[in-house]
Amino acid sequence: MSGTATSSAASAQGYLDDPRNEGVLVFINGEFFPRDQASVSVFDAGFVLGDGVWEGLRLVNGKLLALEDHMDRLYEGAGAIALDIGLTRAEMVAAIRATLDRNGMQDGAHIRLMVTRGRKRTPNQDPRFALGQATVVIIAEYKTPRPEAKAAGLTLMTSTIRCSTPDVFDLRLNSHSRLNFIQALIQAIHCGADEALMLDPSGFVASCNSTNFFIVRKGELWTSTGRCSFKGITHRKVMELWRESGGTVRELDFTLAETYAADEAFVTGTLGGITPVTRIDGRRIGAGRPGPVTAEVSRLYQAYTLR
Repeated sequence: MSGTATSSAASAQGYLDDPRNEGVLVFINGEFFPRDQASVSVFDAGFVLGDGVWEGLRLVNGKLLALEDHMDRLYEGAGAIALDIGLTRAEMVAAIRATLDRNGMQDGAHIRLMVTRGRKRTPNQDPRFALGQATVVIIAEYKTPRPEAKAAGLTLMTSTIRCSTPDVFDLRLNSHSRLNFIQALIQAIHCGADEALMLDPSGFVASCNSTNFFIVRKGELWTSTGRCSFKGITHRKVMELWRESGGTVRELDFTLAETYAADEAFVTGTLGGITPVTRIDGRRIGAGRPGPVTAEVSRLYQAYTLR
């Protein structure tokens, strides 16, 4: 499979290339197309403006992880932007399962579900020019996170681009518009880092460009309040699992200075699960290698995925 940039080991989104992905069929509005023939109109609101919402799901042993949580976020986000998906929740889940069935997938798949406002009469910002039917795309691929990232840990760089407050852009809205995060990642890549660490407008640590961020201090997990960052489903599950195990999680404002002094750090996301962070802004975090608390969090999360 081509596309070494997207499968790079130096990324929280990195994955092992899998030749089976060349033959996947893509769902577009109820029909299936080979991946090299799957397309949407140049007048589609998602292409023109990033006007839409999306979800990323994992398939493990025939089970779609946190399915109801993902559907909650998808339909809440669509409602927030007055986007009529045109499918009920049950119909959407049936479409996802139909895509997996057509591709013969039972395990190890990552599903990208994308919904836009659909085709427009002309390429402009006004949603009233939409022709009335949402575009629904489901892409299921075999993706296994690259073991190198988990073994060595990621290197982060603190971006100058800040996460936004909800009055500017609500990051809990899982929107197709991700340009600010892409800009932050480009900065990090140009500085030799794997991912970007992003601050909120007050200078407190918020999240990374595509994942949620945790530090470990004296056995406690610290993460942002979420006022200025997306709060992912994996992020929430990790906090729940750590608390169930008797551990302490603090959702609070903390600084880069406190981050540099952390014992460990890691990020969470749908594809990678838990990925250690070993360097930030050229500074070694803790011992400079994945630590025992991160390993225990990973064990708890892996056990959850296999329930």
